[in-house]
Amino acid sequence: MRTAICVLLSAALLSAQAPMRGYPPAEWQARRDLEDKARAIPRPDRVKTYLERMAAQPHAAGSAQSKAVAEYALGLMKEFGLDARIENFEALLPYPTARKLEMTAPRQFTARLNEPGVNEDGDSTQADQLPTYNAYSASGDITAPIVYVNFGLPEDYEYLKSRGIDVKGKIALARYGRSWRGTKPKVAAENGAVGCLIYSDPHEDGYFQGDVYPKGPYRPRDGVQRGSVLDMPMMVGDPLSPGWASEPGSKRLKIEEAKTLMTIPVMPISYADAQPLLEALGGPVAPEGWRGALPLTYHIGPGPTTVHFKLDFDWTTKPLHDVIGKIPGSVYPDQWIIYGNHHDAWVNGASDPISGAASLLESARALATLYKQGWRPKRTIVFALWDGEEFGLMGSTEWAEKHQDELAKKAVLYMNSDSNGRGTLGASGSHALEPFMAEVLRDINDPVTGKPLIESTGRRMPRDGRAAQPAAAQGEYRIGALGAGSDYVAFIDHIGSSSLNVGCGGEGGGGV
Repeated sequence: MRTAICVLLSAALLSAQAPMRGYPPAEWQARRDLEDKARAIPRPDRVKTYLERMAAQPHAAGSAQSKAVAEYALGLMKEFGLDARIENFEALLPYPTARKLEMTAPRQFTARLNEPGVNEDGDSTQADQLPTYNAYSASGDITAPIVYVNFGLPEDYEYLKSRGIDVKGKIALARYGRSWRGTKPKVAAENGAVGCLIYSDPHEDGYFQGDVYPKGPYRPRDGVQRGSVLDMPMMVGDPLSPGWASEPGSKRLKIEEAKTLMTIPVMPISYADAQPLLEALGGPVAPEGWRGALPLTYHIGPGPTTVHFKLDFDWTTKPLHDVIGKIPGSVYPDQWIIYGNHHDAWVNGASDPISGAASLLESARALATLYKQGWRPKRTIVFALWDGEEFGLMGSTEWAEKHQDELAKKAVLYMNSDSNGRGTLGASGSHALEPFMAEVLRDINDPVTGKPLIESTGRRMPRDGRAAQPAAAQGEYRIGALGAGSDYVAFIDHIGSSSLNVGCGGEGGGGV
């Protein structure tokens, strides 16, 4: 499998054919021999075992299952021989206590608001799955007309204004896509909306793209995209401890003082639940670029579709469990290379994040095995599996805040690997690392074609994981720019450490 190359990334960094950055020519052969030895250690069957064990049950942050996954990873790291421990934090992790959506006019309809089991997928009926919701939505109980706002971007509201359509006092109905989900309710509130519904249109995420699950990878009619709507462009991490680590007994803001919570209720729904709402909408016909793939004429509204929309949450602080393992450096022990990913998931998380976490664990085993055989890294290597990433990069941010003074002196590089799929290796990161990544891709062969990865990856892979785009010139490698989508944020934006986000993919064509 091509995803196996990601397991080797931390061990196979240099060339068997070309000069090796950072080493004099007299050391090249010895380094190549060491890398050949490292490449022989990782085993795909072990990666499979880690993945199946960690993704066996739903394990959202704050749950007992998330703690169990952390303890399993800790046990593995200790078994490998790493100096490993769990560091505990806390964060505001709201779970829903009330969810209701019903159309009250022009006819009655009650939204299902859940994902039915799939006969071919035993995991789909497991208990302890989080309900379909958006974390950090405001609580609310409102009845108002709907306005369809396309993707809910600022330019969409400008179009509505040009047509004399006002969303003030209305519920904005937006489709997923073109922006991060948290942008949609934020922009809706800025334009006066009192609520926001986000649905997955089959045009972007369903039968228009290909066969739906379980026949294919695309979202079925009752599928719902969970996710956080924390105002992450403003700040990541625990909303009640901005700038300091949230540990048991530490200072916390009152909820009404938090700046990153949404001010209006927002809920994700399936296209099965969205279709009756759209069918009943009146007003002008939506322009062509606003039309999805549901079998209906898309109207904008407002009215006559009116809905009653109720949401509430427990608004409780819950525990986070970060797993940290170290291999000490022999020459520069106070220079740290940190390789991280998260272990929490909205549901089972086999793809996001366990496909990346399993690779991290096998990389840790490979380097720990070399350490037992006498190899000593010059710098300290830190392996980290964070908790609470899905809610808003909680575990990594709280850990970075706790250790920020130490990290400012010691963190040389942070490497993140969130998810892997079939395809080739892509990377985004600090642009000073572009020559380094180009050499990694030059020096590792694709296990399917046998050709150097640079021949298929001499191109830019966007940070959102979509298909890579050709580089500016043939054979020229360009690293992508980091955004704000995973646990590297605290390291590159707050600590100021050079950072990478790496992963395999590009051949899946999208879909869940």
